[in-house]
Amino acid sequence: MVTCTIDNKTFQVPEGTTIMEAARKVQIQIPHLCYLKDLNEIAACRVCCVEVEGEHAMVTACNSPVRDGMVVHTNSPRARRTRKINVELILSQHDCRCATCVRSGNCRLQTLANDLGIHDSPYEEQLPKGLRKAWTTTYPLYHDYNKCIKCMRCIQVCDKIQDMHIWDVAGTGGRTTIDVSGNRVIKDSDCTLCGQCIIHCPVAGLRERDDTAKLYAALADPEKVTVVQVAPAVRTAWCEAFGLPRREGTIGKMAAALRRLGFDHVYDTTFAADLTIMEEANEFLERFSKGDTREYPMFTSCCPGWVRFLKGQYPELTSQLSTSKSPQQMFGAMAKTWLAEKLGVEPEKVYCVSIMPCLAKKAECALPTMRTVHGPDVDLSLTTREFIRMLRADHLDPALLPEEPLDDPMGTFTGAGTIFGATGGVMEAALRTAYAKLMGKNPDPDYFAAIRTGPALREATYTLGGKELRCAVVSGLGNTRKLIRALKRKEVHYDFVEVMACPGGCAGGGGQPIPQHDEEFQEVRGKQLYRLDAENPLRYSHENPQIQRLYREFLGEPLSPKAEELLHTDHFGWKI
Repeated sequence: MVTCTIDNKTFQVPEGTTIMEAARKVQIQIPHLCYLKDLNEIAACRVCCVEVEGEHAMVTACNSPVRDGMVVHTNSPRARRTRKINVELILSQHDCRCATCVRSGNCRLQTLANDLGIHDSPYEEQLPKGLRKAWTTTYPLYHDYNKCIKCMRCIQVCDKIQDMHIWDVAGTGGRTTIDVSGNRVIKDSDCTLCGQCIIHCPVAGLRERDDTAKLYAALADPEKVTVVQVAPAVRTAWCEAFGLPRREGTIGKMAAALRRLGFDHVYDTTFAADLTIMEEANEFLERFSKGDTREYPMFTSCCPGWVRFLKGQYPELTSQLSTSKSPQQMFGAMAKTWLAEKLGVEPEKVYCVSIMPCLAKKAECALPTMRTVHGPDVDLSLTTREFIRMLRADHLDPALLPEEPLDDPMGTFTGAGTIFGATGGVMEAALRTAYAKLMGKNPDPDYFAAIRTGPALREATYTLGGKELRCAVVSGLGNTRKLIRALKRKEVHYDFVEVMACPGGCAGGGGQPIPQHDEEFQEVRGKQLYRLDAENPLRYSHENPQIQRLYREFLGEPLSPKAEELLHTDHFGWKI
């Protein structure tokens, strides 16, 4: 242990503790932009500089360990002056038109500048011009060179967490910027659109393509019947932007908000998650019984970021993906067939919108294999952040909204479908239904709870129908790469594997609200989904009465020719 003094507080910390972490132990916050614990401790922004007695130069708090007897001043006149100059220098290479920025009000740089009393920058503005600021406006991920502050967070998250290495430093000196690695353009890269770079960007250097104008146009079109679905992970996070407790951010309030935005029919994607389980669980049992999982497992296909990863990095394993469409796409396929029939409207007039915690969903709904004769399954996919911006534009406060029911006949869902938003949820929901089919009775709904918690890569073995079933659950693409390498080296073997591209699954998706501070909410959001599962009287997808009605009236049975036509896809039908 070493003894140090920070802002006149003397205390002890373990040797090797940085000044930043030591200060936090006594509730002293040192401002920073680039710092991410254990990921980005490179002092690139210099905002965390503090004054240390006996040191001639200012010291960066994020990567400087405390020494025994060290005396630190975080807000001395010299520290304040240095911090202000460093922020002013950053602002000189930053587009400061905050009024038109999606991160206005939730931007670290904006907050710092206001806190430091910076009302004008004394330095000449130097922004990228010409080709250096060119970026395609059609790609789901948008990089704004004029907003980027070169903090390197996106590089570190993409390299160390997702192991994709999409971003790199380009240029030198004052011309330094962040760009796609390998001198590529983004649409020709192997980006999976996980969106983790956006979540960890402290400014608006990275954001999603904004599709709200397309939605407003559709809502205003009297010829269109607008149908919206909301993913279960969205309801655990949307309320964060309004300071509403998670328990109050209900699907009922969300339904009220969506109707006030102008949607004709409101549903929960969880209905389609139950439908996905019916198809995917039966598909797995069919493959498992045939011995198709002896060499490699069947992989879930609900996460489009993961599907992009597999097709781009390990295309030889594409055949191991479940052919079942994701819940988003299954909902769209049913909305433009069965639901259109129930509503008495022409399928071509149905405009299907999804609110998703995900960036990759924007690309998924545009795939050539995700459509029928009536057009795309899903016409438009918005992130949770876009949904929040629309609510604010219409001055809709969730706290003041009443609870309203979802529409029928696709408004009933189970707890099994709800947990799709948490890592391990797809596997658990599928196993509940697979067990029921093999054993002729339902398992205890918490029988498979072992795969809910633990490390990012966790495994479990169950006995179903007298056969041993080896399962694995993994989230985060860096962990996924380790798993696939182990599978290919024959170090491990599984029959069924769930993969989610984002750490923590959809709850930590790249389209979710961005915390003001360095907080990771995927775990607490996931727990909220499991709470909703426990409170739902229906906890098995195959017991959803509306799912049963859908098969009885329209699909016949799981894996039927009609189900194959509408609910399954050809993963070889497109290239990344």
